[in-house]
Amino acid sequence: MVKPKTIDSFFKKKNIGTSESSTPPLVSDSTSVLEQRPHKSLRIETKEVFATSLERDPGLRPLMWDYPINQRDEIRRIYITEAGDTVLCKIIEDGSTYSQRGEACVAYDLLTSFEFVFILHLLKEIMEITDILCQALQQKSPDIVNVMHLVAGTKTLIQNLRENGWEKLLETTRKFCNKHDIEIPEMSAQFTMSRALNLVRSRRQQAHVTVEHHFHVDVFIATIDSQLQELNIRFNEHAVELIILSSALNPDDGYRSFDCDKICNLVEKFYPLDFTKQEKILLKCQLQHYQFDVINHPDMQNLCTIAGLCRKLVETGKSEIYYLIDRLLRLVLTLPVSTATTERAFSAMKIIKTRLRSKIEDDFLTNCLVVYIEQVIAEKISVDKIIDDFYDMKKRRAQLRQ
Repeated sequence: MVKPKTIDSFFKKKNIGTSESSTPPLVSDSTSVLEQRPHKSLRIETKEVFATSLERDPGLRPLMWDYPINQRDEIRRIYITEAGDTVLCKIIEDGSTYSQRGEACVAYDLLTSFEFVFILHLLKEIMEITDILCQALQQKSPDIVNVMHLVAGTKTLIQNLRENGWEKLLETTRKFCNKHDIEIPEMSAQFTMSRALNLVRSRRQQAHVTVEHHFHVDVFIATIDSQLQELNIRFNEHAVELIILSSALNPDDGYRSFDCDKICNLVEKFYPLDFTKQEKILLKCQLQHYQFDVINHPDMQNLCTIAGLCRKLVETGKSEIYYLIDRLLRLVLTLPVSTATTERAFSAMKIIKTRLRSKIEDDFLTNCLVVYIEQVIAEKISVDKIIDDFYDMKKRRAQLRQ
C-alpha cells in the first residue's frame, strides 16, 4: 500500500541517491578519510603562543586539533592576519595590472590605519554590550519581562560607554597600534583624511577640526548615539509599558506573573475602545473568578504561552464564561513581541520565491508561505483530503484521483 503524501512533503528537499549501477569508487581501500584521522593526536604543549614560533609553510604546519584547545582561536587569528598581510603585499609587489596593485595598496593602507583599528575596537565594545539582548530577542518564546529588563540595562550600559568609555577605548587602541607598528596620529593636530580614505570618501573637510575631536565626536559619540536612537525607537517607553503589562497574562511558570491590577491597567491604557465602561467593571469580577478557577484547573497547567492559554480556554469551554479575558488575550496575541518570527518568515520567502518563481502572485505566495512556515500543521493534512475538498467545490474536468 502506497503511503499517502502530506502537503509539507512538496517543500522538502529530495535526496538524490546513487543507482545500483554506479561506478565503483576510485580508491580501492575501504578506509575513509575520516577513519584515517588518528583518534588521539600528539598534543603540542606550549605555554604561550608567539607569532614568530609558528610554522610559515602551510604544508609543514601541525593540524589545528594538535594544539591545546585554549590556544586554537589565538593561533587561527595569527594565521589569518599574517595570511592577509602576505596576500596584499604579494599583490602590491607582483600584481598583474597597475589597477590591481593600486587597489591592493589602498586596501592595505585602510586595514593598517589608526581609524580602521579604532572603529573595530568601538564596534567590539558595542557588540559585547548588545550581544545578550540580541540573543534573548532571537528566542522563539522569550520571557517578556526579562527581555524588557535587558533593554533597560543595555541602554544604561551604552550610555555609560558614551560618558566614561572614551579614554579607555583610546588607550586600548593605542596599545594595539603600538603592538602592530601602526602609526598613531597626533591628537591635537588638525584632522585631514588619509590618502586611502580620500579615494573612498568625500573630499569636503571641516575646518579647524582636530584629530581628537574627529574620533571623539564624529566617530565615537555619533556611533553610540545612533545605537541609542535605534533602541529608543524600537523600545520606547510606551511600547515597553505595553509589553510589561501584557506579560501579566502569561501562564508560564504556574501563572507567576498574573496580576489583576496590571491587567485592568492594560485595558484602561491601551484598549479603551475595545471595552465599554460596564465591561471594564465586569472584567474585574471575571479576573477574580479566573484567578481561582482557571489557574488551579488541572487542564490549564504546564502552559508556557498566551496562545496555548487561549487555545485551552476554547477547548475547555471557559472562553464562554470568561469571554472578556478571552477577548483581551486575542488582542494581546496581535502584538509582534519578537523579531525572530518575522525573520523566519523572510527566510522562508527566500526558499519559496526562487528565481523560477519570480513572477508568483502575492496571494499564492502568501498561501505557500503559510504552508511552509506552519509545517507542523501541514504534516497532518493529506493530499487526498485536499483533492476531495477541491472536487467538492465544483465539478472539475481534470482527473486528479488515481
